[in-house]
Amino acid sequence: MDQETKSALDESGVIDITTIGAKTGTARRLEINFLQIDGRYFITGRPGRKRDWQANLRATPDFTVHLKNGVVADVPARARLISDEDERAEVLYRILTEGWGNESAKANHILPDWVVKAPLIEFTVS
Repeated sequence: MDQETKSALDESGVIDITTIGAKTGTARRLEINFLQIDGRYFITGRPGRKRDWQANLRATPDFTVHLKNGVVADVPARARLISDEDERAEVLYRILTEGWGNESAKANHILPDWVVKAPLIEFTVS
């Protein structure tokens, strides 16, 4: 991966991803936010809704990240669903406070629900 692409990924923001449908096997592209924390890339969302992209990545963890703001590139990626409660709590707390700007008190208040119900994947790129 070239430095320009790496720098674009390190900015966090909005990307498109193409996953393979868990039931259909059909490619599915959607726009989604992602965050970079300490050189690691994450996708999450508010708790409470079923997410097709999460089911797709559970079934087929290889997908494509489409950069589109500034740098335009299609980057192969691999998802890892984070299921360990301690790791989920640590990552989600940082996302809530550092990535989304919540105060610590609010993050601590909502964190238990997020740990149980929010989608959370880490992805690596090649």
